Amino acid sequence: MGGPAEPHEPRGEGAGRPRDDDENFGFTDPAFDEDPEYARRRGGAYSDGPGFSPDAGYSPDAGYSESAGYARSTAYRDDDVGDEYEAPVFTEEELEGLGPEGGGGPRRVLPLEDEPTTLVARYLFPTERYRGEWKRHWIHLSTPLGIGAGATLALGYLAGFLTRQNINGLVTVAVLIWLAVISWVAWKVFDWYFDRFILTNKRVMVVNGIITRRVAMMPLLRVTDMKYEQSALGRLLSYGTFVLESAGQDQALREVKHLPNPNELYLRVVEEMYEPQAVEARLGKDTDGDDA
Repeated sequence: MGGPAEPHEPRGEGAGRPRDDDENFGFTDPAFDEDPEYARRRGGAYSDGPGFSPDAGYSPDAGYSESAGYARSTAYRDDDVGDEYEAPVFTEEELEGLGPEGGGGPRRVLPLEDEPTTLVARYLFPTERYRGEWKRHWIHLSTPLGIGAGATLALGYLAGFLTRQNINGLVTVAVLIWLAVISWVAWKVFDWYFDRFILTNKRVMVVNGIITRRVAMMPLLRVTDMKYEQSALGRLLSYGTFVLESAGQDQALREVKHLPNPNELYLRVVEEMYEPQAVEARLGKDTDGDDA
């Protein structure tokens, strides 16, 4: 036992830890001899370092990248907040199918002029954009023309028969009846000629009548449903009947019969209702091409 000046070491405390100057100190547990991981660790040199390396677990460039997980230009932009609405831009390919020669879009429906006729121009206000006007299909005249042809044959035969019978007074009456029928047919033809279905960017209109003029119109914004009907003869001769439904109870314009090329006309009206910007873009493109 040492003297009073020597430090006293507690029993068992010094025996359980290595001496600072023993480089070959190690602890072997036979229970872990079969563990390859334990054997690998035993084979390495013992280090009394802190167990931390500045370069082992952290790298300034490993977990964070300015361009990897967050991009200011992909999902959100600060300068988008508060911007005004910008009209969509249509490419040449998108407008190609909508032109007069386009395969899938509405084709050019004749007659379609750049400027309204004098008959129609008086009913348009200055800020309204004219889209076209159409006369009814010639089938609209089938009834009066048929009556005129039948009256000509019947009264011609009757006049000949009365002439052979030397009944001149009745022949004069037959001729007067024939002239009245032909005058009525001519009236119907003139009425058909001045009858117009008109489309603008604001409304659809029907104008008809020679002496007594009737103008009916419906705003496009009020059209809730629109359809056209074609019979077998209508599909053969390319005409149909348009039926317009509105939110209001009283409709000045509901059914328009015998319109030509109903499929193309239907597409044109629907496009004006739902894609007015595409119409403006296409018409602007056509104008530029014509000016060139």
